[in-house]
Amino acid sequence: MNKNIGIDLSVTPYGKVRNEVYEMAILPWGATEPHNLHLPYLTDCILSQQVALDAASKLYASTSKRVMVLPPVAMGAQNPGQRDLKFCIHYRYETQRSILADLVASLHHQGLRKLLIINGHGGNSFKSMIRDLAVDYPDFLIASTEWYTIVPPNGFFEEKDDHAGELETSVMMHYCPELVKLSDAGSGSARPFALSSLNEKTAWVPRNWVKVTSDTGIGNPRKATAEKGKAYAEALVERIVKLLQELIEADDLY
Repeated sequence: MNKNIGIDLSVTPYGKVRNEVYEMAILPWGATEPHNLHLPYLTDCILSQQVALDAASKLYASTSKRVMVLPPVAMGAQNPGQRDLKFCIHYRYETQRSILADLVASLHHQGLRKLLIINGHGGNSFKSMIRDLAVDYPDFLIASTEWYTIVPPNGFFEEKDDHAGELETSVMMHYCPELVKLSDAGSGSARPFALSSLNEKTAWVPRNWVKVTSDTGIGNPRKATAEKGKAYAEALVERIVKLLQELIEADDLY
């Protein structure tokens, strides 16, 4: 039997959920985009879902509280240049907002009042959407986190990571080693902006992906290992379990 039956909606039948009580839902959100030459297009979805399932499973084991992990959303926002890459799909803000709004409307209608978005794609931003939905559904709490920012990578990894580098590759090697083709990986080298102010983050503009990187990766994945990924995943999942427990138990945030 799949150990995630009952908490993973992707593989759970209605007969398993209809008589159970679920405290809240988790929504993994990623993108459809290349990840260097060695990771799958849905890496952001896969990792967000695996982290969510890990946290939901550990929460149930320690508290008997059930949360449902929804199927991951693959509709991510992309930088200029990424649409030039085969099968890299850009979804507009309006599309993402409509998806989230429909999802919240359904959950709210069914009696749920809390949702955690676990984002795995740096191009996604949900803050404005959540603010709008808080007006439409004042009794529905939406929290959002990016799993790769919860725990600082220092002490876990050797190389600076940005996209499909050591961090993402290591965590994928921990959860889904069969999907990692490290021998195919490019170097992940990247070109900085020509303007020092942009490199110093005085202002922000989106990077043109095909001008920044030749293999779609930013960050060297060569030192990635499953052991590093496991250690990092365990640390961040522990934080998410604590977050879920606090969200479930809280009647008021203030």
